[in-house]
Amino acid sequence: MKSQKSQFDKSMNIVDVLFLAIGAMLGWGWVVLSGEWVSTAGFVGSIVAFLIGGFLVIVIGLTYAELASAIPETGGGFVFVKKAFSPGIAFISGWSVLFGYVSVITFEAVALPTVIDYVVPFQHQGFMWHIAGWDVYLTWVLIGSVGSIVLTSLNYFGVKPAAIMQTVFTIFIVSVGLLLVFGAGFNGNFSNLKPFEHGVGGTMSVLMMIPFLFVGFDVIPQIAEEVKAPSKKIGGILILSIIASVIFYLLIVFGVATGLSPKALGTSSLATADAMVNLFGHSGFGVLLVLGGVAGIITSWNAFIIGGSRILYAMAKNKMIPQWFAYIHPKFKTPTHGILFLGVL
Repeated sequence: MKSQKSQFDKSMNIVDVLFLAIGAMLGWGWVVLSGEWVSTAGFVGSIVAFLIGGFLVIVIGLTYAELASAIPETGGGFVFVKKAFSPGIAFISGWSVLFGYVSVITFEAVALPTVIDYVVPFQHQGFMWHIAGWDVYLTWVLIGSVGSIVLTSLNYFGVKPAAIMQTVFTIFIVSVGLLLVFGAGFNGNFSNLKPFEHGVGGTMSVLMMIPFLFVGFDVIPQIAEEVKAPSKKIGGILILSIIASVIFYLLIVFGVATGLSPKALGTSSLATADAMVNLFGHSGFGVLLVLGGVAGIITSWNAFIIGGSRILYAMAKNKMIPQWFAYIHPKFKTPTHGILFLGVL
């Protein structure tokens, strides 16, 4: 595998890798779903759900951590399955992960213009069609398309620019989340902290959502060849990223539970933003929080372009899909054909 390894630059450091994974896991869900968590399970019920769910994700993460340290090759889980079982099972595994990544990439392209509408509401022009209860406008589509072009370009010109943007945006998300917790600590109504809602069923309902919220740590094994650090450190960073994300989600639950009354939770469509407005008494803080959500959309989107293009590369290297996807740009050292394919998609 030496020739394969030499095709990639080891341009990512440990900090890049940590923020890549955290940014992938902190998408848009913490802005939209937090009200549902608290009203479904209550404060303590939500905390219990996240602790149990986080523990289970860490157990899965330990498997990835062990394998990423032992087999630091581009392709991650696809490579592990191929070595352990057979190319046939790896083929199914590779496509399964790839479809998951592609669904996130395409979802984020739709989420971006929807969220920007919350921040800067404007009258969309150029009605195109009506689908699933939504009117789709040309201007709305263009916002998502511009986002796609920017992120595709960023990844095309090397993994380092994408990693720097990922770090900056992830720090912004975490800072906004901490601001919410700060407001909750000083201005929150602690009498809102109902321990449990709907008993065990409520807690289980939240627990079922949690695996979806932690999709993203598996991007680390995908880019293990591009990390300039000892292989054994990659596994440690993977587990650290999951623990950091669990803590972030727990803090968001606290902020929303103290920031909104049970009645307000029931009527809010963006509970985290409404809690922020309620805690600080100014609508500007709500906009700031939604901007944190926009950053979350971009970090998830970016991480899955990185991960998805590496799976395409690994599958092409193993002659499971056209060799075209195995092309590495001689200057930028990125799988540019895979990146372009995902961008166009």
